[in-house]
Amino acid sequence: MRPAPPVASGGVASLMRQSRLHIATTGPGDWQARLADPAKQWKRGYSARTAAHAWEAAAPGLPPEVAALLGPEAELQLAIVEHKVALPGGTRESQQDLFCLARAGGEDMAVAIEAKVNESFDKTVAEWFATPSPGKRIRLAAICAELGIADPPPGGLRYQLLHRTAAAVIEARRFRRPVAAMIVHSFSPEARWLDDFTAFATHLGLDVGPGRAARKVLPCGTALLIGWARGDPAFLAA
Repeated sequence: MRPAPPVASGGVASLMRQSRLHIATTGPGDWQARLADPAKQWKRGYSARTAAHAWEAAAPGLPPEVAALLGPEAELQLAIVEHKVALPGGTRESQQDLFCLARAGGEDMAVAIEAKVNESFDKTVAEWFATPSPGKRIRLAAICAELGIADPPPGGLRYQLLHRTAAAVIEARRFRRPVAAMIVHSFSPEARWLDDFTAFATHLGLDVGPGRAARKVLPCGTALLIGWARGDPAFLAA
């Protein structure tokens, strides 16, 4: 087993600033205050509000479509809304829509949830790295090391998928979980942006699709599972 990639000083400083204290939600409305832009993002039919209603409806468990991807007897142990993960190369964290500690198939997991409706996966690697500052070079190298891929990755891949998945691996290590998972929880009836996700998975050597997950063991020894969960579109009207 290879050692984990080193964490640059910016990532450590950001991690030190993060609070370890969390308050349980009492309903979907409690999710709004955690958003980066509550006024803009909390709208009917948008991913943040839709996912909040879907997950609260499933509490204290997992939405069935997510549980099915994680494995048999999937159990939600803890979930944190809008969880921030420090990354090397700067102070801006990777903010996961939802971070979960879970157990499925007899394995403990750290799970990052990326909720989507019509929103894209944002910039490509080429767009994000168009002005390659020293911090960006450090960050991209660290992300690639976490995922066991060559640096730099193909420019057409979506940078958001790279750093969200790397963040899941980092948190799996921090919480001593042998499995890291990154699940796209899509409520789009047309499965918008699925092609970007499958391109990312293919680069990792994984074959995924709607309602399907795949996994591999990374060079660091952590097992990585990624998948596309088809959320119930009824929650779009919530």
